[in-house]
Amino acid sequence: MNFNSSESQNISKPPFFDGNNYSHWKAKMTIFIQSLYYNLWDLIVDGQNLPTITNENGEIISKPRNKYNDDDRKIVQLNAKAKHIIICAINSNEFNRVSSCVSAQDMWDRLEVTYEGTNQVKEAKINMLVHEYEMFTMHDNEDIKTMFTHFTNITNALQALGKVYTNSEMVRKILKCLPRIWMPKVTTIEEAKVLKTLPLEDLLGSLMTHELSIIKKDDEEEMERKKKKIVAIKSSANEEIEEDSDQEMALITRRFKKFLASKKKFGGKVFKKKQY
Repeated sequence: MNFNSSESQNISKPPFFDGNNYSHWKAKMTIFIQSLYYNLWDLIVDGQNLPTITNENGEIISKPRNKYNDDDRKIVQLNAKAKHIIICAINSNEFNRVSSCVSAQDMWDRLEVTYEGTNQVKEAKINMLVHEYEMFTMHDNEDIKTMFTHFTNITNALQALGKVYTNSEMVRKILKCLPRIWMPKVTTIEEAKVLKTLPLEDLLGSLMTHELSIIKKDDEEEMERKKKKIVAIKSSANEEIEEDSDQEMALITRRFKKFLASKKKFGGKVFKKKQY
């Protein structure tokens, strides 16, 4: 299958992170790792203790490779795979940032702290995005698709930070943010009493369909207004023509009456100039 979009990529390669839009990359990377082998994702998120031993001084150190058993090798192999995936998905600057990490979990956590900040910073970002979510509304110059894109950008960013809204909450929020012209449609959806089970994608499809009917109605009304305007212009033009004709006829009548009056004054005779 061929894709023309610049976003397309080989499904066998992880999404590449160039240092920009970390939350977008994180979401795509999460899905990519899970699709390969879910145990890899568990290893990255939950971590897994790498093989260790206690030395003569009672210190816990990494277990030498020559002392690995089969279980140890499985754990190390899984960690190496996870590290390899992460390394193949980042540029040289990010590699330098995480290259000293022993475990894949440490690599992932370091990138998170770098681009999402500490828990305190995350909380501040969540509060800011929650405020955007609560104040979200559809602008007059937006269509449903554009509005929905802006909305999902906010909810996806919140989800990446661990703040998740239920489908029902998002459906209600979308309906609440629509302009007044949409109120009949909103009322219809609410009266159907399906808000708890209505998928967000189905709501989008229903709103886009209704939007087409609004556009069609507006186009028909605009055409009707143009027709009425054309009829009014033609009527005005005809009235002007009739008025001009009336004025011309009145002028001819006045001249004719003046001519008759002059003939009557001179007895209806035509005088010739005397010749001597």
